[in-house]
Order: sequence, then structure tokens, then C-alpha cells
Amino acid sequence: MKNVAVIMGGYSSEYEISLKSGQTVMTHLPKNKYNVYAVHIRKDKWVVIVNDQEYPIDKNDFSFNKNNQKINFDVIFNAIHGHPGEDGAILAYFEILGIPHTSASFDKMALTFNKKNTLAVVRSYGIPTAKSVFLHQHDVVNLDEIIKKIGLPCFVKPNRAGSSYGISKVYDKNQLQPAIDKAFKEDKEIIVESFLEGRELSVGVIKYRGNIRVLPITEIISENDFFDYEAKYLGKSQEITPADISDELAARVRTTAARVYEILDLNGVSRAEYIIVNGIPHFLEINMVPGLTSASIFPQQAVAAGLSLSELFENAVEMAR
Repeated sequence: MKNVAVIMGGYSSEYEISLKSGQTVMTHLPKNKYNVYAVHIRKDKWVVIVNDQEYPIDKNDFSFNKNNQKINFDVIFNAIHGHPGEDGAILAYFEILGIPHTSASFDKMALTFNKKNTLAVVRSYGIPTAKSVFLHQHDVVNLDEIIKKIGLPCFVKPNRAGSSYGISKVYDKNQLQPAIDKAFKEDKEIIVESFLEGRELSVGVIKYRGNIRVLPITEIISENDFFDYEAKYLGKSQEITPADISDELAARVRTTAARVYEILDLNGVSRAEYIIVNGIPHFLEINMVPGLTSASIFPQQAVAAGLSLSELFENAVEMAR
């Protein structure tokens, strides 16, 4: 049987969420087809966990020794949210070693993890988006100019972070600088984005048996002011799958979602967010390592599509191979 390493953890604020996602993968990957190993990636150590025992990873070839036997991996299942999994950093290392992985190539992962760069690409292909201003930590910030261009309310987001860490919705000028400071705690680059009034839809797109497949659409109705951390992980939202929308709108959203996946030249699983303004899907962002916990949207969409999590994860491994 093939040896599959499920990498989880990582170096970002999403460490604990990634462990939960990785555990979901561990639970559902078919054990009669694969030897599945949990690999915790931390700043201080990379270790394989077997029966609560830690075995250090040899970074020369990403192997480990157990009972004097060297074990190599045939496939890497990437369940790391944030750095170094979702941004492609560790995937470049696997590509150098020649070990296949379940995500898109490292350069595409780096692109999609960077909100500014992703928006620039999709806009160049005519995909509607919100207006945005990009700021670096060393920039001189002119609040009045930002408000003049973006308007109020607006969102302030780290450019490279997930799970809604560091995001604020800003209603007046006095809130803008604190929101900028908060976002800069997560990343040295941030985006200030115009508020789009409309329904929020989340769309999973995968490569399934070699073809692009759009999963059933989810409508997100947050109890909070927006789809923040509490709404995502602590039950403070309604997530309706499939979304109660017209066939015409659903077709438009599916077409846009598949087109974005194609434009960005992706592989593996993805989940993108859209706001519907006057019947037109506006792209917000894309997540290339979507949450896989029981509270996450992506597994809900897979089940609604008639795919078990075992089928979904097995497909990811086979597509990687």
C-alpha cells in the first residue's frame, strides 16, 4: 500500500484549525488502500505521530525511522492552513524532492494566498471584484484618500491570512486606523476593500477524476456583522447548502467559479467566496486549503454533491499521484 503523509499544523494563527482539518483527513482516508500518517509541522520540529509517539522527520528526504525501518512517503496530503502549506512554501520543497502532493503547484498556491495578486489576475480576465487599496507596513497612510477611493463602510484585511484573522469592518474614519493596525499584526501587507451589498455565496471547485467539478453552492448568512472567525467556527452563521437561489443565478455562479479555477490554473480542492450584486457574482477571494472540520463549509458541499469524505480525499490522493 502507498504511504500517505497528512501534513497539518503550520506556522500561522490557523495552527489549531489545521490540526482539526488534518484529523478529519486521517479519519476518512481509506485505511484499506493507504498507510496514513499524521505529520505535525511546527516551527520547532517536524514529527510523525504514531500511537502518541513522536518520530522526527529527516528533512533531507522527508522520511522517518520507526523500529530501525526507514519509511518514505508516496503522496503528501496538504491540510496546512496558512504558512507554509497554503502559501506553497513547503510544497516547493516537496516538488524539489519529487514527492507528489494534493494541492496546486507551489507557485499557484503562492499566487492564490496573496489576495492582491489574485485579484489582479482575475480582474485582468474581466471577473468583477470589489474596489481595493493595497498597503505595505512602511507606507504613509492617508485615511482620507483611502475613504475617497473605497468609500464607507469598508473591510480591512491582511493580504496573506485566513480564517478571518485580522479582518475588520469599518463604518467611519475613526475606526479605520485601528483596523489597519489590527490587520498589520497578521501580515506586513494589507488590503482595504469596498463593501459590496449582496448575498454571500461560497463555491467549492475541485479536480475530480481529471475534470473541473463545481460543488453545490452554499449561501452564508452570518449572525455577526460579517463572516468572521466566530461565524466560521463557533456557529454564529447559517450555511445553507445548496443555496436557495434561482437556477439562472446558480448557473452564473458555477460558470464564474469554474472560470476562476481555470484562469488561476489550479489543481486540488478550492473554495471561493462571491458577493452577488445586481445578479452578478463578484469574486472576493479563494482558499486553496479549505477547512475540513465538521464545522467547515467544504465538507458540507461535498456531501451535498453525493461525495463521501472518503471519496473526496481518496480522489485528491489519486489525482496527486
